[in-house]
Amino acid sequence: MLGAAVKALSQILSPPMRSILWRSIGLALVLIIVLAFALQRLLSWFATSGQSWAEAVLGPGFETPLNVLAWIVSIAAGLGVVFGAVVLMPAITSLVASVFVDEVAERVEIEHYPAERPGVALPFGLAMSEGIKTAFLTILVYLIALPFVFFAGAGFLAFFVATAWLLGREYFELAAMRFRPPAEAKAMRKDNAAVIFTAGLIIAAFVSIPIVNLATPLFGMAFMVHMHKRLSGPGAQLVEPGRKTSVPVI
Repeated sequence: MLGAAVKALSQILSPPMRSILWRSIGLALVLIIVLAFALQRLLSWFATSGQSWAEAVLGPGFETPLNVLAWIVSIAAGLGVVFGAVVLMPAITSLVASVFVDEVAERVEIEHYPAERPGVALPFGLAMSEGIKTAFLTILVYLIALPFVFFAGAGFLAFFVATAWLLGREYFELAAMRFRPPAEAKAMRKDNAAVIFTAGLIIAAFVSIPIVNLATPLFGMAFMVHMHKRLSGPGAQLVEPGRKTSVPVI
């Protein structure tokens, strides 16, 4: 696993990858600005109108916890774009990865697996739908964990674990779906859940590093291409997305 991570890290800085790297960074920066401002407005609303609405729905017994939550959210909203950029980075990398999945995977396959049959490009709609689902799940989990940030680091731990699971899941499935139907790729991910979650921890550590995390889509995708090859085995019969197969999932 560490060998696969080293291969992925070294390749993202290679000349053939630089064009993809700069384009992915540019798209990520645009998404950071747009989504961070959107999150800032959402938190501002919750700190004001949202608190009153929640008190009316939940009743007076929840006034104190809602006041505490509103105070925490007010601080987060005050940090604005900076807070949003940190919190939303994993979600943003999910969207960016969906755009560049095939370009990155092809580069990895050409350099490291030239003798093997290359994967088949994913339909753009399928790749984007997977990225959007992961992005929304990431934001939802982060908003749930937000109130616990200031309590013994529980929120940050939840962020890290959730990031490992969500990004490991998405990047592996994108890599696998270049060779397998979506249902089989998801089944393979479930059968190897522990290994893929562990690999996801490496991606979560990478995305936690400021500035460097802009390269997460390339690193995560390249890394999971290697992991899919490793879990498939040297003699695995892989099929094009959309075709049925009787080969058991490894």
